[in-house]
Amino acid sequence: MERAVQTWLTQLDVERGVSAHTLSAYARDSRRYLDHLALDGVTEPAQVTAAHVTGFLAALRTGDDEHPPLAASSAARSLVAVRGLHKFLALEGETSHDPAGDVAPPTPPSRLPKAIGIDEVGRLLEASGVGDGALPLRDRALLEVLYGTGARISEAVGLDIDDVDLEIGAARLLGKGGKERVVPLGSFAREAVQAWLVRGRPDLSATGRAGPALFLNQRGARLSRQSAWAVITAAAERAGLAGHVSPHTLRHSFATHLLEGGADVRVVQELLGHASVTTTQIYTMVTVQQLREVYAQSHPRAR
Repeated sequence: MERAVQTWLTQLDVERGVSAHTLSAYARDSRRYLDHLALDGVTEPAQVTAAHVTGFLAALRTGDDEHPPLAASSAARSLVAVRGLHKFLALEGETSHDPAGDVAPPTPPSRLPKAIGIDEVGRLLEASGVGDGALPLRDRALLEVLYGTGARISEAVGLDIDDVDLEIGAARLLGKGGKERVVPLGSFAREAVQAWLVRGRPDLSATGRAGPALFLNQRGARLSRQSAWAVITAAAERAGLAGHVSPHTLRHSFATHLLEGGADVRVVQELLGHASVTTTQIYTMVTVQQLREVYAQSHPRAR
């Protein structure tokens, strides 16, 4: 096995030109793998079975006296090295089969979207419109649109004036893959956009070539994603929410608050522009988790 690993690492270095960092990581993972096989008395590539590979993966997750347990993502990266080794040996004819080919990496736990509470959203929105002039009007309209529609930042800054119908309360968003969707625009968002269009946008559009863009920067051009993110960050700091707000926070909060209010998950899917309802269902995990927390704190028999 020692010779097999060294041959594989040499091939990665000389023929495939992998980076020194990657090569070092593979060598480290391979060393731990060989130590694990040695405990089972395995010294030749042909002796390795899928059970040995699965056992190694389990050992990575549980740890031992010399190594702490690895998270699912770290164990999966170590398994990449093992699978690469055995695939190489099979292709080179050193073994008749690939024992690691059917060993699936561990699935990382689902990361719940970070949403903020309704009161916190209110503080964030109020903080976005502080001050006089065109920019506070724009910032308030931008954040009201983000929370009121669940739009991605790229979708919001991509809006043109004609994409927003304040009369009926709707906005046309251009999502991933060029897919369009029409979403409702609530009264708060409509009022904020109206104020921006009447009292703010004309001032900025006079400084440059605004074109049809709804949201403009100080030079009169279309607002960029980076600038929109800076607007959210500044509002979060003023609202005392710094560190709790990310580029997708208002979108996540939009979805979470709808589901908490009783909206059907498939309706939320359409509003968010998700291709699959599976993507949307992760938000239901957020609400279930909150229910569990309330139950644990409130029910006399919860503990």
